[in-house]
Amino acid sequence: MSKSSIYGILAAVIVIICAFLPWISVHVNGELKVFSGMQTEGSSFGEPGKLSIAVSVLAILFFLFQKAWSPRVNLFVSAFLSAWAFRNMLLFSRCEMGICPDQKIALWLSLAAALAVFGCVLWNWKTLVK
Repeated sequence: MSKSSIYGILAAVIVIICAFLPWISVHVNGELKVFSGMQTEGSSFGEPGKLSIAVSVLAILFFLFQKAWSPRVNLFVSAFLSAWAFRNMLLFSRCEMGICPDQKIALWLSLAAALAVFGCVLWNWKTLVK
């Protein structure tokens, strides 16, 4: 297993951990609401952390497989993970009706880790695909 595969696995684990950490906090009517990827009660965000976790697990599995087809599939999986993390960052960090959320580090760390997974797949591409 190459170093880029190990770094990609670690980055995918960081995406999984960030799904449980606070992404934003909002002050509404004197009440502080904190939202993460898994806890979004009282909002219309859904639970984007579930899909982030599922796709990260798939990326980890494809990093572990040393078959000729696994980097090709992992390229799609990691690109989808990066796009999903970017979508979450845009969705959670936007202002609505004059109320802007306080962004937490886990939202940005999730995006950076998802991009790192994609970068590790690209870095691994030359060594695994023949």
